[in-house]
Amino acid sequence: MADAIRGARLRRSEHSHPPWYLLVAPAAVAVVMLVPLVYLVVRATEADAATLATLVLRRRNLELLGNTLLLTAGVVSATTLIALPLAWLVVRTDLPATRLVTFLGVLPLAVPGYVMAFALLSLGGNYGFLARALGIVMARPSGYWGALTALSLYCFPYVFLNVRASLAGMDASLEESAQSMGYGHGEVLRRVILPHLAPALFSGWLIVAIYVLGDFGAIALMRYEVFSYAIYTQYSGAFDRTYAAWLSLMLLILAMAPVLLEGHLLRRARYARTGTGVKRNLRRISLGAWRIPALGFVAIIFVASIGLPFGMLAYWLTLRPPWGELGRVGQAFLSSAGAAAPAAICTVLVAIPIAYLRVRHPSSLSHTAERLAYVGYALPPLSLALAMVFFSLRLLQPLYQSLPLLIVAYVISFLALAMGPIRAALLQAPQRLEEAARSLGYPPLPAFARTVLPLLRRGVLASVGLVFVVAMKELPIAFLLAPTGYVTLSVAVFSRTSEAMHVEAAPYAAAIVLFSSLFVGLLLRHEGKD
Repeated sequence: MADAIRGARLRRSEHSHPPWYLLVAPAAVAVVMLVPLVYLVVRATEADAATLATLVLRRRNLELLGNTLLLTAGVVSATTLIALPLAWLVVRTDLPATRLVTFLGVLPLAVPGYVMAFALLSLGGNYGFLARALGIVMARPSGYWGALTALSLYCFPYVFLNVRASLAGMDASLEESAQSMGYGHGEVLRRVILPHLAPALFSGWLIVAIYVLGDFGAIALMRYEVFSYAIYTQYSGAFDRTYAAWLSLMLLILAMAPVLLEGHLLRRARYARTGTGVKRNLRRISLGAWRIPALGFVAIIFVASIGLPFGMLAYWLTLRPPWGELGRVGQAFLSSAGAAAPAAICTVLVAIPIAYLRVRHPSSLSHTAERLAYVGYALPPLSLALAMVFFSLRLLQPLYQSLPLLIVAYVISFLALAMGPIRAALLQAPQRLEEAARSLGYPPLPAFARTVLPLLRRGVLASVGLVFVVAMKELPIAFLLAPTGYVTLSVAVFSRTSEAMHVEAAPYAAAIVLFSSLFVGLLLRHEGKD
């Protein structure tokens, strides 16, 4: 009887209208996110019809579209070619030191794309590492291949983490059943393994595609003309704000395409086992004669993705010891933290009511609020920053290039990152605790604060740390929205590297890499152990 009453109460709670104060955060997010974007549309369409036709139908737009799609497809392909065999070796073979390989497979995330580009650019030129150390003058990598290399070496851990988790969760009986039907290893791979890896691959590709479409630092340093680089040149050099607005809208539409495509491809797919019995653990395959080639493959990947940037940073730091620059590096670190810390706190404060609304009051409204948070993450940072610039210049000019505007942009961009750990913690928090507190006379907010909030401690701390570390190394938003004279670590690296001042950029890049290693630790801790 008591269980029935409790179940009825739970069903009533799920379908009841949420309190008004839970709707404040979603409404604020909708306004803050949509108003600048609407103004971006207004700014793009305020020219006369003839000018608009000229801007939209430019041949250059097709070239930018082709370059952007080519780079995105190239990086997605390259990251897959790196991550898929690496995950297979870690999960399915007797490769030695798999935990170390896993850690090294995630460590490149501590090296942002613009720092990876800095390392590649440091190799060539008359004053690069090869010329100074070996007397070999090599042209600096640039253009498509330079951007492709830098972004691929940074982004492959996103695919690696997804594929590794999917491989580890597969049921061995699926492969055994296929082999018992006469399928060879190639057929098993094509018909069984790869189809079951589709969700993991699509998720990894989505993250990589969104990052590449929104990247600014590595692409600008490599001088490869895609939408983001063209937006930067139009805004900072040509001062054609209307054309910059149109390019931002085109990039925004392009960035939403992979989000919609992934949802369509996975909508009706089913990947869970349907038979009875217990899941069978996977049996590791002996590499045998392939052990040496496998170790060679792993070594090449890690030398390129970890050894190159760390080695270049060490070389430039030894060439000119950074002691005289530590004061300015410390100031840039404090500037980065001065924006990242309040952004992390504000993001979590916004994420808690949205996650609570979704978990405790599931409805179309709560689902829309949650999706809106993820749209912010999918927005290309450069388009978001430019929308905030246009909006503040026209309607809220005192906020232009102010710290509050930078923090608001960070909250919009990183809200989805904070949602995950908090929502997971809420799902594990029993609702009966709140009901018991309410039955003792506590109003809803005090009941939540006394019973549920303490259980969210891990999720909240993980979200704060995640947003803080990601914001510390963010470049496009900081570059466009930071107050005049407010130099963050990322802006310091970009501005010096773009002028080929590699020695001067090295201390700032090293600070980012060392601090971003915390990001790797957070990812591995959240992802769990083998």
